[in-house]
Amino acid sequence: MICRGSRIVCLLAAAAPALVGAAERFEPMDVFELENASDPQLSPDGRQVVYVRAWRDVMADRTQSNLWIVGVDGGRHRALTTGKRNDSSPRWSPDGARLLYISRDADGKAQFYLRWMDTGETAQLTHLTRSPSQPVWSPDGKWIAFTMFVPEKKKSPIRMPDKPEGAKWAKPPKYIDRLLYRSDGAGYREQGSRQIFVLPAEGGTPRQITQGPYPNPARRGGRISWTADSRAIVFSANREKDWEYEPLDTEIYRVEIETGKVTRLTSRKGPDTNPVVSPDGEKIAYLGFDDKRQWYQVTQLYVMSADGSSPRALTAGLDRSVSRPVWAEDGSGVYFRYDDRGVTKIGFVTLDGKIETVASGVGGTSLGRPYSSGSFSAAAGKVAFTWTDPQRPAEVALAERGSSRRRLLTDLNADLLAHKKLGAVEELECRSGYDRRLIQAWILKPPDFDPSKKYPLILEIHGGPVANYGPRFSAEMQIYAAAGYVVLYANPRGSNSYGEEFGNLIQNNYPGEDYDDLMAAVDAAVAKGFVDPERLYVTGGSGGGVLTAWIVGKTDRFRAAVSAKPVINWYSWVLTADHYVYFARYWFPGPPWEHMEHYMKRSPISLVGNVKTPTMVLTGEQDYRTPISESEQYYQALKLRKVPAALVRVPGASHNIAARPSRLIAKTAAVLEWFARWGGVKVRRQAGGRL
Repeated sequence: MICRGSRIVCLLAAAAPALVGAAERFEPMDVFELENASDPQLSPDGRQVVYVRAWRDVMADRTQSNLWIVGVDGGRHRALTTGKRNDSSPRWSPDGARLLYISRDADGKAQFYLRWMDTGETAQLTHLTRSPSQPVWSPDGKWIAFTMFVPEKKKSPIRMPDKPEGAKWAKPPKYIDRLLYRSDGAGYREQGSRQIFVLPAEGGTPRQITQGPYPNPARRGGRISWTADSRAIVFSANREKDWEYEPLDTEIYRVEIETGKVTRLTSRKGPDTNPVVSPDGEKIAYLGFDDKRQWYQVTQLYVMSADGSSPRALTAGLDRSVSRPVWAEDGSGVYFRYDDRGVTKIGFVTLDGKIETVASGVGGTSLGRPYSSGSFSAAAGKVAFTWTDPQRPAEVALAERGSSRRRLLTDLNADLLAHKKLGAVEELECRSGYDRRLIQAWILKPPDFDPSKKYPLILEIHGGPVANYGPRFSAEMQIYAAAGYVVLYANPRGSNSYGEEFGNLIQNNYPGEDYDDLMAAVDAAVAKGFVDPERLYVTGGSGGGVLTAWIVGKTDRFRAAVSAKPVINWYSWVLTADHYVYFARYWFPGPPWEHMEHYMKRSPISLVGNVKTPTMVLTGEQDYRTPISESEQYYQALKLRKVPAALVRVPGASHNIAARPSRLIAKTAAVLEWFARWGGVKVRRQAGGRL
């Protein structure tokens, strides 16, 4: 038996062989016991990996994280930091002698810390009043660049008289005149912008080197990179006066550390983001595309000379979006991440455009549902990455170019999942009833699955809608499977990882024929023989919530539905969502007052007169992506029609309902309870409040 996790856990496992045969199903409270790896960083010599190890605090109902280190042979696995903190962004110094990281305390205050790897001595480098992010070492090891929010000092024009001494007046009104004034997960924005700072590696006073009201770097693709001589930084931004009205249009810039002089390096309509300077300083790799105002636009990897000349696409032959460029040490090419048919991979492209796959199965940091996720780093010819499959969340794995081997360095959940019976995943392909297009789907079977039995089925639909599900771990779906359901999930048209043409089949046509794709997947699952066609249920979140509401307006074949954080009325949504500038320009042919018929034709509210299916609507009260007013519209419409309906409001939750462990549990509990009420599996209750 090889134990790569906590020594205490391994000793317990070895001392209790009787537990191996006493496997249980995955229970909702097990969510608090899950751990996962993220942000694995290879040391410059390629011998060790430092990573972020996340765990769930059941008493605080929060995800905490510490830093751990493991050898590339899987040995000497141990903690570098401990305690109820959030440690993140580990970054090796160029010589591998020091480790920089960010640590956030219980009050939410984040600071930079530096650890000397030979002695373990650690020092706090900063005393910042704002949280830093994106730390990057200079190549000479003398400086650390990072980004941080800088508030704008602006007084409200609403003048109030002085209140009498001791008077208790109401809070003053908030005056808003910015185009972008709130965002999901952050709430109403404080006025200001992100800027780039540099900090001496031995600590001291950070110095701001960019200026202006626009985000430097841009919110999307906000990576920064040093030039090889440690004298300048390249970054992406839109530094034009109308930057708020152009949500995707960014360019690559260079800023000199000493003078603050900014030079523009690119100049096209569309995003140029995530610049990374080559090791010799001669080239810059970056991401982007020519903006066609489409729903889905394939992001390509480009390379240009350091002065911005001779740009060319390296991945033009790959009909997949790429992300996270990382140069090989010798400058011979660039590593990148991409999704292909629901599977996240790491690729490598040479400077003459030859592409190879280095690793597959990347992901596992999106615990709730099986979305694309994950990260990697490269050094000394090796790649460290987060790996997942349907049976486990993200672990740290190692791969090398030219080898099909994958070495798993951690096994963080062996103490929990080795004694659990999890649902197994089976891939399913079908043909859409609309145009016979091939659709990929997966079936998650209940533990102790018996193909001779008939099981109720839950169709679980992903959001985005330009996103993808795949054969990855999902705590929510495992809870549904443990309750006794077959869970079906698919990538209908509009999903990414199948190319630009497939992703844009929903351009100005969503919801549309994706309904036919999902129904074809349900038919294919029923045809397997182990699904009860009289006990079908449907749910999904965000874009999946839209499609859930659309489906019950089109068919009565489902016994019950739960539409989570949906859009019900596109007209009201596009004028209340946080990123309304982007949505109005890219998701529709024009603003709602010019295309009223189009907006209503695509809105689930237009079909509410057909709905007979008992439907629950579930949304966070602080959701600014799909505001709860959308859910309330639908709930009230259903009630007016006397359709069985329920509204679940999640206090304090943003669009990411499952950001806290208890909310993930509450969401699945609500879904299971609603389905049980309408002929589904009776909810089991155990001691301690377990379902």
